[in-house]
Amino acid sequence: MSKIMVQGTASSVGKSILVTALCRILKEDGYKICPFKSQNMSLNSYITLDGKEMGRAQVLQAYAAGLEPEAYMNPILLKPTTDKRCQVIVKGKVYGNTSAMEYHELKPIFKDMLKEDFMKLESEYDAIVMEGAGSPAEINLRDRDIVNMGMAELVDAPVILVGDIDKGGVFASLAGTMMLLKEEEKSRVKGFVINKFRGDVDILKPGIDMIEDIIKIPCLGVVPHFTLKLEDEDSAITFNNKSTKDIDIVVIKVPHISNFTDFDAFSCEEDVSIRFVGDKKDFGSPDLVIIPGSKNTIEDLLFLRDTGLEDVIKDYSNDNMIIGICGGYQMLGNTIKDPYCIETDEKEVKALELLDIETIFEKEKTMTRVEGSLINTSKSKNNIYGYEIHLGKTIKSPQIKPIIKINKVNDKEEVGYDGGVNLKGNIMGTYIHGIFDAPTFRQYILNPIRKKKLLQEKESPSYESLREKELDKLAKIVRESLDMNKIYKIINLK
Repeated sequence: MSKIMVQGTASSVGKSILVTALCRILKEDGYKICPFKSQNMSLNSYITLDGKEMGRAQVLQAYAAGLEPEAYMNPILLKPTTDKRCQVIVKGKVYGNTSAMEYHELKPIFKDMLKEDFMKLESEYDAIVMEGAGSPAEINLRDRDIVNMGMAELVDAPVILVGDIDKGGVFASLAGTMMLLKEEEKSRVKGFVINKFRGDVDILKPGIDMIEDIIKIPCLGVVPHFTLKLEDEDSAITFNNKSTKDIDIVVIKVPHISNFTDFDAFSCEEDVSIRFVGDKKDFGSPDLVIIPGSKNTIEDLLFLRDTGLEDVIKDYSNDNMIIGICGGYQMLGNTIKDPYCIETDEKEVKALELLDIETIFEKEKTMTRVEGSLINTSKSKNNIYGYEIHLGKTIKSPQIKPIIKINKVNDKEEVGYDGGVNLKGNIMGTYIHGIFDAPTFRQYILNPIRKKKLLQEKESPSYESLREKELDKLAKIVRESLDMNKIYKIINLK
């Protein structure tokens, strides 16, 4: 079976984006390709059509391969809840909450499952492009590794090693990684890639020749530093804090921010810039404030209170628009109740009191894909879409009207309602992640701002079309940078 695994000398060296590029290149060349990452740690997750949860990085890779995202592409997802604990998602469903050591003890249980699932994929696809996590040289984790060399050994996959030159020390990181691998692990590494290079490649040539001689594996290419309108790696996001365009949107940067990919679609709008603000002194005078999703809503609410951002947001709410997404929606309400102490020991916390709603956390997590339409428009087609991942039920007062009529849940016809807006129309919330991907919703939010600022109103473009164009650009850059003949031989494809 044809397969290849991309591992890195460290986190955030570009593994995810190179896997994405290889998926698109192989798809362009006519192959049926599947991305696979056995274990991902991320607060950016996604809900599949059958209501299962997976990491966002594998979602982009699936799109690059021309596939609908499926949970089997990322069978284990770890979602940190604190510095020492995380929620474990297995095959798209919640397995439990564990400490780091408790999860380490669980890994052998998952090993057989991963091998069995991978073998099924091998029978369905021409090739599988795999991604490691962190570094294979994390020797303290080697004995129970199921995501780097342990996974490669489990399914007999060849490996290419990626180093990030933009951080500095790329040759040392490549040499150090290879030095810490066992002999049988070294034999799996068939080549290395230098990523994020700025400048003239000829300057690198002497260093490449020397490192090839030191580590005894060939260089497969040098990928230049580039900027595309694609999702960042889960841990590599740089939160912009500068306003550069006519419309200034502030996203409150809470400590446990999740699904910050919700805001990528604004890259389609030429007159919009997004700032992430975690300090009240940087708040400024934005045109719109968004309170994002959170993996620990109560702690992030208390962060707003402790830092003074709560007072700033409340003052801003008098004459301006605020939108809460998922946990941000819950924060806008009067109270958040946690009777089972799922997030903290606080069983009830006063919220921002900007929407007349109350949220009660429940043990079961809601995980659904939804489609629907804006209630206050005449359009009848399903023009709003996204997904819900949340604990808790929100109860609205009669004064708070829903904003979305749901017509489909997990691809089945089902009527319901989502979100809430106050009578003034300037404070609203929704449980739908990815709602800004829908041009209808972006236009609904942005055109009143444009009108207020005497800017020309616009029809919002499709984010999906932009993403496809950017994936094609990515494939072209990487194809031209790597020795694809050597990579095809490593994958065992013609």
